[in-house]
Amino acid sequence: MWTKVKRVIRSGFISFWRNGYVSLASVLVMTVTLSVVAALIFVGAMLQSTLQGIKDKVDVNVYFLTTAPEDQIFSLENSIKAQPEVLNVTYTSREQALNNFRAKHATDQLTLQALDELNDNPLGASLNIKAKDPSQYESIAQFVETKAAAISPSSSIIDKINYSENKAAIDALNRIIDSANRIGLILMVFFILISILITFNTIRLAIYISREEIAVMRLVGASNMFIRGPFVTVGLMYGFVSAVITLVLLYPITFGFGPLTAKLGTGLNLFDYYIHHLWQISLVILGAGLILGAISSFLAVKKYLKI
Repeated sequence: MWTKVKRVIRSGFISFWRNGYVSLASVLVMTVTLSVVAALIFVGAMLQSTLQGIKDKVDVNVYFLTTAPEDQIFSLENSIKAQPEVLNVTYTSREQALNNFRAKHATDQLTLQALDELNDNPLGASLNIKAKDPSQYESIAQFVETKAAAISPSSSIIDKINYSENKAAIDALNRIIDSANRIGLILMVFFILISILITFNTIRLAIYISREEIAVMRLVGASNMFIRGPFVTVGLMYGFVSAVITLVLLYPITFGFGPLTAKLGTGLNLFDYYIHHLWQISLVILGAGLILGAISSFLAVKKYLKI
């Protein structure tokens, strides 16, 4: 059995090199397809990194009226901290808010002068809320409104909750990511179909060129595996060679674009990502190439090589 397998593989190699120009066309098209697969991996990683960076910066700020009693604010703060989806709550008093405002506008003398002319501190206290997961901010905002109404039923102590502004930004970015993923998926399917079609026709042409050899092998009693095996081997070689070429090309491409992607605010250096996930990306590209080659050769052999 091992001898037969070696002969089948050797015959496949011979057929691959014998039909050099046809093999080159199949390898090039499949390389483009695998490059699209790799591009989708990198684009997905950049989009997810960007989204995660924005989500990490997103929080909910509860701004209180200047007339809100501190004991009611502290009561609301303790209730929020007790919620399992809340990661952290930071209280900023009216005095601290005023100091922060002065530090932020230290170079704006007109603003500071106008602030000094006021008889009272115009800023209210606030609570900064961080959730364990960004999807939980909506329920947290609803809880804050309900709990604040229960603590102070006669009059509201809350001036504003900025949840809706942050929600719009996250939803918009999610829509962009979904659209990019759909477009990428369509492109990948298109190139996969093109690769299968070209490899399919390449195997068919190889079968036609080898028709006399196949007839002789049938006459001398060659097994089905020995006749079909070389053509399946050729398809697998197309996928393997294309995968190797793609992985080699990715090194200089990611090295060149790595610093650029890091400066775009994605929080991800493409080259570093490629190096750190080299084995995973290699397995995906190599597996995709072998599967494409195997499917193409199997379909061609099944349709055109009747034994």
